[in-house]
Amino acid sequence: MIDGLGRGAPGGSGETRRALMDLVMAATVRIHGPEGGYVPDGPGGAFLGSGFFIAPSWVLTCAHVAMQGEGRDVTVIFETGPGSGESSVTGTVVAALPERPGGTLDTGSAGSYGSTDYQAGQAGQAGQAGSFRTAGSWPAPDLALIRLGRPVDHACVYVTERPAAFFGGGEVFYSGWTEVGGRLKRLNGQCSVQGTLGGWADPDEQMRLGGDVLPPGVSGGPTVDVARGEVVGVLKSQLVGGMGGTSIGIERLRSLPVPATMAGAESDDDYQAVFHAHDRYHADRHINRVGTGRTWADVQSSLDAGIDRALSPQQRVNLLGRLAELPPPVSTRGLLDLLVRLPGVHSVDRYPAPRSWRDGLGALYETRGGEAALELLLRYCMSVISAERPYVTRSTAAAEEALWSWVRWVADDRLSREFRNEITLLWSAARHRTDREQRRAAPAYGERPQDGESPFVLLELEPRGWERDSYDWRVGVARHTGEVQPVGEDSRGTPGHALPARLTASLTEAFRRCDEPDSPAVLQVAVVQSLLGLEVDCWQLSPDEPPLGVSRPVIVRRSDHEPPLTEAETRERRARWSRTMNEAMRAEIVDCDDGLRVPVATEEHLRSLAYETVPVLCRYADRPDGETTAGLARVVRGGFHIALLRRGKDRPDVVCADFHRRAADTVAEARTADQLPRKIQELRQGVRAGRTETYWSDGVALFYDDPHHPLPGSGQLLEAP
Repeated sequence: MIDGLGRGAPGGSGETRRALMDLVMAATVRIHGPEGGYVPDGPGGAFLGSGFFIAPSWVLTCAHVAMQGEGRDVTVIFETGPGSGESSVTGTVVAALPERPGGTLDTGSAGSYGSTDYQAGQAGQAGQAGSFRTAGSWPAPDLALIRLGRPVDHACVYVTERPAAFFGGGEVFYSGWTEVGGRLKRLNGQCSVQGTLGGWADPDEQMRLGGDVLPPGVSGGPTVDVARGEVVGVLKSQLVGGMGGTSIGIERLRSLPVPATMAGAESDDDYQAVFHAHDRYHADRHINRVGTGRTWADVQSSLDAGIDRALSPQQRVNLLGRLAELPPPVSTRGLLDLLVRLPGVHSVDRYPAPRSWRDGLGALYETRGGEAALELLLRYCMSVISAERPYVTRSTAAAEEALWSWVRWVADDRLSREFRNEITLLWSAARHRTDREQRRAAPAYGERPQDGESPFVLLELEPRGWERDSYDWRVGVARHTGEVQPVGEDSRGTPGHALPARLTASLTEAFRRCDEPDSPAVLQVAVVQSLLGLEVDCWQLSPDEPPLGVSRPVIVRRSDHEPPLTEAETRERRARWSRTMNEAMRAEIVDCDDGLRVPVATEEHLRSLAYETVPVLCRYADRPDGETTAGLARVVRGGFHIALLRRGKDRPDVVCADFHRRAADTVAEARTADQLPRKIQELRQGVRAGRTETYWSDGVALFYDDPHHPLPGSGQLLEAP
């Protein structure tokens, strides 16, 4: 193991721990409302809570702190040094996770967790026993990024590059502000980590803290791993009537919105902008020969934070600074592919998935130790040098050269001649691949997935027969190998109307793992046949986003399990699928004749249709009756894996001729089966944009049951990584 987080007793002397506390408190700030209003002392509006400088001109706090006031403007109050006096600067909340508060969520826990923000604390909003959030408060991750309105000098914390390892027996240091005797005072303390609140891959997961009282006002302050000397979380709540509270892992910032199109500059992505600035800040201060103060890397070294790592704290901060000079990964999917191609790495799926070069480095800390660990990290650096770029700046080539110089220096000092020759050849090849497509086609290690091997998102919905309109669900990332990596699941029953909100976090994370810029991944929705009309394509995960079917291809497939096929039936289905994938398709209306509803033909007749046929069910409706359901079953047993379903209220008097013509044209224009999902997406985009020529397609669903990507077995949960 390359790295452990806070294992055993914290290292370092009392003086070193005091130096760590000083660094943390120097970067801890107060969050106030805009100018005006009452505050016990100091400038600004009403005191809202705490926060900290995560990077130059950026403050991190809780959403329930920053969004308490009117609008998104706040005042940040801080000190530039001991005895320097307070300074204030305006700021704007540029992102909140989530953007709006939620309601009460009953978890059945023994205690009750309430917000530690100042105003809520003063109002005595403690919540009900058995719940960990009060009605109207922000659900997890409850984070907000504030961008300052003007440049100011200030200190910054050091943030861990790996997900916080939640464990019992460790210690964390915290810092914040609270009111004492009518005056606002700094507050710090130490808590023990007692476990987690929330389960595996749960977007509400929080670190449980104990051993100290967390008074109103400290929400938004940093949580620091005492043994490693790095910020791992943000204080969120207090245990009502008890000691301790909860903290949100800093890695939850990875769920910040991802740009819909290819980034053209660092500033296009707030997440990358913040952490690039963070890493450059710490690298610059560590190599600065003028200052005399102890840096975060100095203190971490005194804490023995690098004793079981391949890199010392000084080497690590230097490396992260060099990585921050490069453009970020093209996508999370590209970064995950790069990591799993490294020799000896089989899976790096974590929740949430890595998003930046620093995250990728942190993902490798749990692989293996010794000399092999250092070789792995340097191979990762060479992969970063060789990676495709979303954009290139005038300094990109120099940044690649600087990273190579660092890799060569470390390798020359500690590793074998064979390994040094390996990376030298990689550097020579990378220097001659300046075109993005060349880099995409020739990664440093392994091979990129081929066309048709793109991952997709799988959503499985299982109705609870004993509860009307209630569902268990699973979300996973499915790969061409047949492996399905789980992202989230809930078997407690979710009402149908609550599914979009409940699934938002898991679907958003799964999309981030699969999407490429300008090429969103397909969402496959697996339901029992009676629910194929469920309008998942109309769901909106947030009010400011388009429906799912507009933003990406959405298809439906049956989760009902058929009897085993005979060898002849298997050959026939494979032949039909192969024909639709390789030859021009054609549509066939199977349940409507000159506007009159007719039964779907027998299986024997359906099998006689050409293999490239795509059945169209004009009279499918939202909740099909017994005859319609039986008709689709005959289509499936007839060997068809693709069909168009016209949803909506089935009106006997509706004129169908235009629908028939345009459905046939759409299938013909798509030509092959693999193009049909995106063709249907284009039609949905047209309906939303008000293009009248697409209105005929409103309510059309695509049944698309890819035999090369079978669903997990009946009743089986997606296997954990």
